[in-house]
Amino acid sequence: MLSPYGLDIIDNCQTCQMRPERLFCDLSTEVLQAFEAIKCATAYPKGAVLFVEGQTPCGVFILCKGRVKMSACAGGGKVLIVRIAEPGEVLGLSAVLSGKAYELTAETAESCKVNFVQRNNYLRFLREHPDACFKVAEQLSEKYRVACDEVRSLGSSRTADQRLAKLLLNWSCRNRESGKSEHALDLTLTQEEIGELIGTTRETVIRTFADLKRRHILEGKGPALVILDRFALIEIAGAQHNRVN
Repeated sequence: MLSPYGLDIIDNCQTCQMRPERLFCDLSTEVLQAFEAIKCATAYPKGAVLFVEGQTPCGVFILCKGRVKMSACAGGGKVLIVRIAEPGEVLGLSAVLSGKAYELTAETAESCKVNFVQRNNYLRFLREHPDACFKVAEQLSEKYRVACDEVRSLGSSRTADQRLAKLLLNWSCRNRESGKSEHALDLTLTQEEIGELIGTTRETVIRTFADLKRRHILEGKGPALVILDRFALIEIAGAQHNRVN
């Protein structure tokens, strides 16, 4: 059965086939039964805001399907996309644990299926189920590792084409890990949003995409992007250029 947004409706986490592949979801039957009793499953359209930077944490959002843009306000009212959350992530986790405001704004980049748990219920759930606490610790550790990798990547990437190539390779690897084709990418972000994500302008993103297509490294097919020459993309991501964009 499909929701109004074209998503499969999975009411029970225990019957979800993606459980073993997702860090927080891979829990025992007993723990999942307790989680089922406190969650609220909702389908969201693209562009829905789950929570806002600076808001008092009301609970956690477990992303089941779809992708979510995590953004932060910069100087002058500018919004920067920090990262794209993938299925299996627990959004708003650090804010709920600390009791401090959400650090980022979460907005759906496409139609999403999300499980929501109120803060008090989630904290009680963690106190009563140590296995779930270990999963939370693993996820926080993984987020820290990814953040370190991203900082390292930004520091070593001198040009926009390097940063774009690294982003596309990242998405390709995530596709492979989830059983999808590593050569076909669904672009749910606009060129302006991609620019925010890699720290450059929309015009530079347009120019870089055009250059990659001209060199037959990428090919555009509607909303999808096909990687024709993965090795060339890897070479660009690791290359050192003197040109500054």
